Amino acid sequence: MRGLYAGLCRAEAAIAGSFLLAMVVLIFLGGVARMLGTPLNWTTDIATCLFAWAAFLCADIAWRNNGLMAIGLVTARLKPAAAALLARVNLLIIAAFLVYVVVAGTQLAWVSRARTFQGIPGISYSWVTASLPAGAALLLLTTLLKLRRPIPPAPGG
Repeated sequence: MRGLYAGLCRAEAAIAGSFLLAMVVLIFLGGVARMLGTPLNWTTDIATCLFAWAAFLCADIAWRNNGLMAIGLVTARLKPAAAALLARVNLLIIAAFLVYVVVAGTQLAWVSRARTFQGIPGISYSWVTASLPAGAALLLLTTLLKLRRPIPPAPGG
């Protein structure tokens, strides 16, 4: 199971990096084409779709590596047991919110399936909105794994 999760993490990082690189290339290509008098308006649209996916994938990578902003003002003043309890309650609240986002995001992706993305024929807006439940599911998995681990004491606590 650990090997499967490690593979998922590597794939997630590779996809996120590829999407970020593709966004830069598409925006640059669109700018050069516009400068040459042949604008490629679709490059910005595709980059926007890739941005939605990359944002959620990168959020999960940061969450997994404890790279998100945290304010330890309250927990630093608590006893270690109370700080650990507060951290667990916080993770449970995050998990509940992410369950809601997965459900609501799935409904949103389903409802928007008939809508075309930026008027591009054959590309459904669901490709963009699906980034919400997919990213939330990955974040939920990371949160549940964090709940299983012992909570380290807060800095300065």
